[in-house]
Amino acid sequence: SATRAGGGWGGAPPPPAAAHTPTSAQRCTPVKPTADFYAAGRIASTPIGARCTTISVSGIRDAARPSDRCQTFLVALLSADGRDPTYTEPVRACSPTEHRRTVLATGVPSGTQFRVLYEVDYIDPAPQHVRYTVWR
Repeated sequence: SATRAGGGWGGAPPPPAAAHTPTSAQRCTPVKPTADFYAAGRIASTPIGARCTTISVSGIRDAARPSDRCQTFLVALLSADGRDPTYTEPVRACSPTEHRRTVLATGVPSGTQFRVLYEVDYIDPAPQHVRYTVWR
């Protein structure tokens, strides 16, 4: 079964150093997802197909406040038979540089459909829009 870096779905968060992976360490391909919906203080991406066993994010930036380069993310693994998704624990991710990746989940079976969700910091005058790249 898939796990979050450093532990299982409900486990304790990994040490900060374990959550970050250098760009050259993986051969996952990038995608810039589009927002699909807002619910319960989070914005979810459109479904994405996993191409490697690790899901990471990089290039995080608030569109309205470009100096804000941190956000809290989690992954919703979608069930092929329509059951409720399985969610990872939230991970605080920052991109001090464009290429810095933060691992959100590991052990993801290739071909798994998932959504990346981020917690919004504000909704007025419009919900926060965060730009980021998903490595999958």
